[in-house]
Amino acid sequence: MSEKDCNHSNKDHRRKLLRRCCGGLLIFNFIVLIIILLVWSILQPRKPRFTLQDATIFNLNVSAPNVISTTIQVTVNSHNPNSKIGIYYDRMNVYAIYHSQQITYYTAIPPVYQGTKEDNVWSPFIYGDNVPVAPYNGQALGEDQSDGAINMLIKINGRVKWKCGSFISGRYHLHITCPAYIPLGNSKNTGIVVGNAVKYKLSQSCSVSV
Repeated sequence: MSEKDCNHSNKDHRRKLLRRCCGGLLIFNFIVLIIILLVWSILQPRKPRFTLQDATIFNLNVSAPNVISTTIQVTVNSHNPNSKIGIYYDRMNVYAIYHSQQITYYTAIPPVYQGTKEDNVWSPFIYGDNVPVAPYNGQALGEDQSDGAINMLIKINGRVKWKCGSFISGRYHLHITCPAYIPLGNSKNTGIVVGNAVKYKLSQSCSVSV
């Protein structure tokens, strides 16, 4: 056999070896993916549950027809209903919405890991100083205060990762919406005076999308 034939034979051998290695790697990755999907489908991770427990009003004023100032402390409970899957919460921001318009700045909630069947309680302050709003919203807030009740939304946006054993999933967007019906001045639902603020117990369930 000539030297040229030998070189050609060696190249063919290398190509076959490379094809086998690539094929084996693809099969291995496919098997791992199938195993992950099977485990995931069997465990069936469920969304966390959130409850808006209370809201403490420090300040909620209309200083001009189109300017609102707000300082509220909210207490939110989160529950992990999964018995085999933990949850990592990250990039969580909470804020208030009134009549489809944001009236506070974003307040960050520190990242946290929530174990199986565990509960976490967050009590962030959300505030906005002289936030410009549509004139009709300023008027509506004044009317609601006179009527003795305000409807707003407490919203939390963030990301979650699921943890099962040593496996940790990629990040998923988390959107939480908590309706907050605050009975200001309503004699049947009088709040509790706490210093220079008034605390209202709500215990309202929140909608969750992942």
